Amino acid sequence: MTQPAHSDRPRHRHYDADMLSVEDALARILSHFRVLEAEELPLTETLGQVLAEDVVSTIDIPPFTNSAMDGYAVRAADVAGSSAGSPVRLKVVGGVAAGGLPDVAVDPGTAVRIMTGAPAPDGADAVVPFEDTDELDRRKAGGQTDVIEIRHAAAPGDNLRAAGMDVARDAVVLSAGTVMRPGEIGVAASVGRQTLRVVRRPRVAIVATGDELLEPGETFRPGRIYNSNSYSVAALVRKYGGVPVALGIARDTVESLNAVLDEAVRHDFVITSAGVSKGDYDVVKDVLAGRGQIALWSVRMRPAKPLAFGLLPVPGGRPVPLLGLPGNPVSAVVAFEQFARPAILLMMGKKMLGKPTIEAIMDDAIVNHDGRRVYARVVVERAADGRYHAHLTGDQGSNILSSVAAANGFAICPEDRARVEAGQAAAVQMLDWPEEFF
Repeated sequence: MTQPAHSDRPRHRHYDADMLSVEDALARILSHFRVLEAEELPLTETLGQVLAEDVVSTIDIPPFTNSAMDGYAVRAADVAGSSAGSPVRLKVVGGVAAGGLPDVAVDPGTAVRIMTGAPAPDGADAVVPFEDTDELDRRKAGGQTDVIEIRHAAAPGDNLRAAGMDVARDAVVLSAGTVMRPGEIGVAASVGRQTLRVVRRPRVAIVATGDELLEPGETFRPGRIYNSNSYSVAALVRKYGGVPVALGIARDTVESLNAVLDEAVRHDFVITSAGVSKGDYDVVKDVLAGRGQIALWSVRMRPAKPLAFGLLPVPGGRPVPLLGLPGNPVSAVVAFEQFARPAILLMMGKKMLGKPTIEAIMDDAIVNHDGRRVYARVVVERAADGRYHAHLTGDQGSNILSSVAAANGFAICPEDRARVEAGQAAAVQMLDWPEEFF
């Protein structure tokens, strides 16, 4: 068999013995997180949160048998043989609107005019819609309204919604662990709930480090860069359900970093950026290690190889997890998606922690130079044949933040492959789902 011109194996596999796989790093990180406690919230504020209680209905829904149509409540036996050519005439003895109560019963030979949602009168076992009667003709002609002509047969139960057909009294309508979406919020409201107990959202402290950083809005100065990481990370925290708390910039001094961390440990999770690479100033690593159990890792991924993780002690309380992201802006985003996102979802009580992933045909090659898992920024589109295709967003350098802004997914080249060629399939973690996909 002819061998391909290239090998799928990386040409240079410098696997550091201490380098962790993405899966190992994630498992170590998640082992230090737990589901947070519950809080009581107004129903409209629970979107995206996880129920911490069963929701039990105290009523039947519908609470009474009611009409599914605007029409006439009748006895099915009275209109069993009716048709357009052989209509049945019934005496109209009353009417009932939604929100009202019927004050008459349907006896043989009679009908009650009824609106959608109105309670069915005693004696009625079917509803005939207006369009199957002569109501419109009669009204246009100014004829009598105490008689109605039924032009269609009805069977028992037609156009009636039985009491309890949706929800029965004492039934569990939403189980603990359910993620609250608009539909679930509607169900809770339908059984009369005004508040719900849900797992609270984690408060995530966000800290940027470095003497070179300026905050957006400050006057630009030579040798400085604007702090983009805190803003990207804050947006990601909010996107995945957490509450971001930006604590600003810690300078490269022990005093500055300690002061920011004193505030950070009041939160559920601390995320820092920069100061975790081998060439970074030792002050960041020294302060983190001095305050708690902090380890510096090399993870077998590109970008985002350097990572810090550990626990910051809290007097009289649980230690607070800290994740140190790389300083390069793309690396910070990629590392957040792989490690911080699952931690936030776990704290919120969610079970699905993985990133939604599809298979796409690559229009460009992905090159793996050094045996690490590559996360390439791509745009995924659906082709005319229904298959997904992906193309790179340009320069894949870890400092090119615009490559993330242009992407809707991360295409993955595994550690054990030197390339994913154009025309080959790759797994793609989706960041967003374009409207044209649906």
